[in-house]
Amino acid sequence: MLIDTYGRVATDLRVSLTDRCNLRCTYCMPEEGLQWLAKPDLLTDDEIVRLITIAVRDLGIDEVRFTGGEPLLRPGLPGIVERVAALTPRPQMSLTTNGIGLERTATALRDAGLDRVNVSLDTLRPEVFQAMTRRKRHGDVLRGLEAARAAGLTPVKVNTVLMPGLNDDEAPDLLAWAIAHDYELRFIEQMPLDAQHGWKRDGMITAGDILASLRTRFALTPEGQDERGSAPAERWIVDGGPHRVGVIASVTRPFCRACDRTRLTADGQVRTCLFATEETDLRTALRSEAPDDEIARIWKVAMWGKKAGSGLDDPSFLQPERPMSAIGG
Repeated sequence: MLIDTYGRVATDLRVSLTDRCNLRCTYCMPEEGLQWLAKPDLLTDDEIVRLITIAVRDLGIDEVRFTGGEPLLRPGLPGIVERVAALTPRPQMSLTTNGIGLERTATALRDAGLDRVNVSLDTLRPEVFQAMTRRKRHGDVLRGLEAARAAGLTPVKVNTVLMPGLNDDEAPDLLAWAIAHDYELRFIEQMPLDAQHGWKRDGMITAGDILASLRTRFALTPEGQDERGSAPAERWIVDGGPHRVGVIASVTRPFCRACDRTRLTADGQVRTCLFATEETDLRTALRSEAPDDEIARIWKVAMWGKKAGSGLDDPSFLQPERPMSAIGG
């Protein structure tokens, strides 16, 4: 069991498969990209599967989320999914992706055992998409979403970040579109995860702003804490149901007290929090032929030291050293 000194138990594992991405989102990385990890530093497919096996079999993990960077850039992804699906007990598996490449891979990932996907899409306007991502790939994302729904990777969740002066007027239109296509929309407050350190708390679109905008067109009823559990998104029932919309208020209403996550970076480091400034090395133990029980012990010690909160509710919060693309969303 992965338990910390505050009594929280981690059952949700986020696995970053690569630090690379085929978009250059303004809130994540600079236009020229980053200094990518060298291939020898990345975990191999076998090493990833071994660590997930230890987590599921020995440490109580029952949900695995594959992230990046962009996880669809990992050539061995379907094979990794298939091998994890064969574990006993079998964890629930999901994927967070920008949707580029999903059109051609959705069926194969479903057949391998993937349960569902989260797709990032911040705007319905192609020109705004290009401004935010520095790429002309809006149509690819829409087709990827359609392919995921057709393949049964449901519920298909759409993650949206609103940025001042770009897409901050789109919240009602995005919700209407998501309802029409049977996607579950989730707005995420912009977090301080950009490599260029351009985030400013006083310029972000808050959960309160988002809800006020949505209420200009929709009636929203809180779903309630019992339904939410440890999920990061607060959800509202839209116009009496059955559709729902979520808001992840990571900055203004942190959910650290209910956090049940542990994170594995693409180069084999355990992170107890997305905003942690320290990591625990599992790759060295793997490559030193440490037995599974020793790797599990190192992981347990790392999680035991997890801090009470992310610090995001502190206006003086300092940004982490590594950008989101290197540690997984």
